[in-house]
Amino acid sequence: MEKGRIEVIENSSEAKDAYLSIMKAAREQIMIIFPTVAAFSRQEKMGAIKLAKQAARERNVKVRILMPTHKLVERSVQSTNQASHNPVDVRCIEQIPGTHATILVVDRKVSLVMEIKDDSKTDFVGAIGLSTYSNSKAGVLSYVSIFESLWKLTELHETLKEANKQLSLAIKELKNTDKMQREFINVAAHELRTPIQPILSLAEVLRTEIGYDNKNSNRYGQLMDVIIRNAKRLHRLSEALLDVTRIESGTLKLNKEIFDLNDVIINAIDDLLLSSELNNEGLQILYQPTNVFIEADKGRISQIVSNLLSNAFKFTKKYSGIISISVEQKSKRRSDTDGIGGNGQEVEICIRDNGDGIDPDILPTLFDKFTSKSFQGTGLGLFISKNIIGAHGGKIWAANNNEDNNVENKKGAALYFTLPISKR
Repeated sequence: MEKGRIEVIENSSEAKDAYLSIMKAAREQIMIIFPTVAAFSRQEKMGAIKLAKQAARERNVKVRILMPTHKLVERSVQSTNQASHNPVDVRCIEQIPGTHATILVVDRKVSLVMEIKDDSKTDFVGAIGLSTYSNSKAGVLSYVSIFESLWKLTELHETLKEANKQLSLAIKELKNTDKMQREFINVAAHELRTPIQPILSLAEVLRTEIGYDNKNSNRYGQLMDVIIRNAKRLHRLSEALLDVTRIESGTLKLNKEIFDLNDVIINAIDDLLLSSELNNEGLQILYQPTNVFIEADKGRISQIVSNLLSNAFKFTKKYSGIISISVEQKSKRRSDTDGIGGNGQEVEICIRDNGDGIDPDILPTLFDKFTSKSFQGTGLGLFISKNIIGAHGGKIWAANNNEDNNVENKKGAALYFTLPISKR
């Protein structure tokens, strides 16, 4: 059995001869690592790449090459593979880590490592310095291990690259789908809005014409009430869809003015008490009028207060519910003093009820789109409210009464929101 040896070759011409001789002797496998594209070009120029192609084509030698990517390499490999049933397998990585030498391993028995002295040289002899030949099993297998590790790294890189490509395509498709959905919702909401207004107006006229009121009920008047009630529901739905579209497209606009928040709350209470949907005579609404002037979009704040009151009523009506509204002026926390239009003071509004409370499963996502455990709502109201309040520089949150030690009645829930107080 031949004893393994390691030999340092100082003469570049001898190293070249040894290199070509080892390539010609390959019977099973050739592994080559080129640290640079220039190293590959020199090898191709002196005929080493041609020998590798010949070994693959004539002797079915498995040839694998690792090197930085380049169009020159791609063209060379493509021409080889088109003419051979046993192609040369080249994998490209951006950088060959930890080496500045060309490494050749043949049949897992022989290795030749050629140090690159001057990579700017175009000829092999002028470019390389010392070379190390080895047929020592331990030494050769260490280079095999390096090659296989780098080869697997390229596999992982290609897999990741393909996964990123598929992910990018999926994200692009998702964005297109999302855009089409928003456009459809916007168009549908506008189309729905157009016929609703004349239905409401004409239904009100017809109800007046037949002389129907709460004291003088008749069958036709009751039918008109059903029409009006459902037309109003459609109207609210179309407005909610349009608001969601504005919020998500960043086109929600605020028409700010200075007004007394107390007026908005009282009007919202009156609207709820006079609503034809309110059939619970036992409902109590507790509110101590408090004058607080804010600079905000009056219509939008009225929309929020009405929505929160309606939600409280919906979940308390079977209990002959009690809804309480409190308004409290507070100093903003230092981290919040950059709120839009704020001057370090804010008003906190709390709408509390004694109803069913908020299901713990949906409490963390209560202000997200379509969050609802009720078949009666769209799950858009609180999402819209959150974004309107946020656009004013305020905050909105919710809690069940059983989590508040300051509340005697542990049934029900409370919704809070804050708004900056006007400077003027």
